[in-house]
Amino acid sequence: MKLIKKLEIQSKENIINFLNTQSVGRFATIDINGFPQIIPMNFVYVKAGKYRDNSCILKQDSIYMHSYRFGEKIDNIKRNSNTGFEVDQHLVFLPSYYFHPSDASQADTLYKSVVIKGPSYIIGDNEEKALALNSLMEKYQPEGNYEKLNSTMHSVQEVTVIKLIPNNMKGKYKIGQQWTPSYRLKIAKNILAREKENAKLIFDVMGIEISENKYLKIKKEPVL
Repeated sequence: MKLIKKLEIQSKENIINFLNTQSVGRFATIDINGFPQIIPMNFVYVKAGKYRDNSCILKQDSIYMHSYRFGEKIDNIKRNSNTGFEVDQHLVFLPSYYFHPSDASQADTLYKSVVIKGPSYIIGDNEEKALALNSLMEKYQPEGNYEKLNSTMHSVQEVTVIKLIPNNMKGKYKIGQQWTPSYRLKIAKNILAREKENAKLIFDVMGIEISENKYLKIKKEPVL
């Protein structure tokens, strides 16, 4: 996707951190008729490096997903490895009357999103499969209370693991960074009035601090 510079997430590390805080990504493959098939998937982004637990060496950053052994997406990958992946976080809808008393086209949304393109493969190496599955568990069950998986386990050998290599990765965010500080606070007051329960979460992303008496101030510039 082509991005306006001020809306682009500049830091790769920030993109990776964002991805690994999100629960669901949308995985796109090409079906037999040339149409995209898009499905929601649990996933984890694992950076390249050597992993001591199972002597697995990753030469490239990888996104891992686990899957049933059969299905359309598996057939699609085997036929055409070109795939896409998308993750987004909707922060808040901004009603048109925040900006104009009658023009509905002024309605807007604050959000973050990442779009990835690259080849996907079915992993055959059980050491790498164990790494992928343990990484998924660390992301989704950080409290532990499970036995670490290893390459000798039947469950590891039987499960299908999909690996996507992110050749192209772009992040976009719109969280008020294009506004002046005073205008950002003005919109924040409107958000606070309309989104009482979710306001703190929204403001944390926007870089706005809210005190107990509902006083708002900018605590940091929202630069990613």
